[in-house]
Amino acid sequence: MAGPLEGVRVLDLTTVVMGPSATQILGDMGADVIKIEAPGGDTMRHIGPFRHPGMGPLFLQSNRNKRSVLLDLKNANDKQALLALVPQADVLVYNIRPQAMARLGLGYEAIAAINAGIIYCGAFGFGEDGPYAGRPVYDDLMQAASGVAWLNQRVQGKPQYAPINFCDRVVGLYLAIAINGALYNRQRTGEGQAIEVPMFETMAQFVLADHMGGHAFVPPEGPIGYRRLLSTQRGPYPTRDGHLCIVVYTDDHWRRFSAMIGKPDLVQTDPRFAGIDARTRHTEEIGAFLATALTGRTTREWLGLLREADIPAAPVNSLEDLFADPHLVAVGMFKEVEHPTEGKLRMPRHPVKYSRTPADIRRLPPNLGEHTAEVLEEGRSERSGD
Repeated sequence: MAGPLEGVRVLDLTTVVMGPSATQILGDMGADVIKIEAPGGDTMRHIGPFRHPGMGPLFLQSNRNKRSVLLDLKNANDKQALLALVPQADVLVYNIRPQAMARLGLGYEAIAAINAGIIYCGAFGFGEDGPYAGRPVYDDLMQAASGVAWLNQRVQGKPQYAPINFCDRVVGLYLAIAINGALYNRQRTGEGQAIEVPMFETMAQFVLADHMGGHAFVPPEGPIGYRRLLSTQRGPYPTRDGHLCIVVYTDDHWRRFSAMIGKPDLVQTDPRFAGIDARTRHTEEIGAFLATALTGRTTREWLGLLREADIPAAPVNSLEDLFADPHLVAVGMFKEVEHPTEGKLRMPRHPVKYSRTPADIRRLPPNLGEHTAEVLEEGRSERSGD
């Protein structure tokens, strides 16, 4: 069965994580994603461990459902080969700086002159209207600039990055959303357009959506930040044999939990527990209370009791635990596929479920330039057909 973007062709000039993660989503949804790679290929190809050089795990997990075309866009013939693909493309997406695209002769005006209906989408560090335009950026810089590292400082006492390409993955989602929105608009109006997805502005909005606090009002009605998320006592909490994530959130949760620990009148007698606003204002004390309340039982015992009481709780999984998690196993989250050069690979499937147009793994991650001849021949055939 075809995916929801079947028939959409994407020229993908992105590298590293942010852009490739977005275009993989489009490929999972059925788009024909043509990954244009410079000599040497995407940087992520070269971070191991490997079975073969150039096919590292970061590349494998962000570049399925794509065809790889090797072109040196500084070479006039190779640039012409790319431009020959533009008339049949629906989307061109890149994540180098716009100034570099312009120097290559691949700015929006040049591309739109060939295909006025194209969606031309750039994802880069900073919006072109501000003083930071054109500066280089990576995920670490964005975690610092957007306040993520500072949030960790508030909680842990020192600024620290999240140990994941957090900003790249978040902005990649916005990039995929933006492209889908523009495709829908073109379906209604017939009009292509240029789109700018700047990392700094995107992450500032993403972080502040939780943490505007009193600064949502003019003038401010209180401090910035969401107190519950900034608590040093947020958990996970110690049990007799490990740790447990528990979110005792609503009044009903607290009534059931307090009865479970032998304090059935807690919500009625202690004003700190009397309503979600009071609990949020006293979040440090609430967290300290939970940190002592759970030590008498094992994690497994608590999970059983809390599940029976319908109070949200979860174990603290390691990354390895995810592969054996009974829910992820039951829903078929991980697929084992046989790659023609890399052998058996494990991949998390696309997480969204469509009843009629399923997203799926249709192509395995390509070797560098694997589809160059195939795609360029298709372009010649399509032009001669016109």
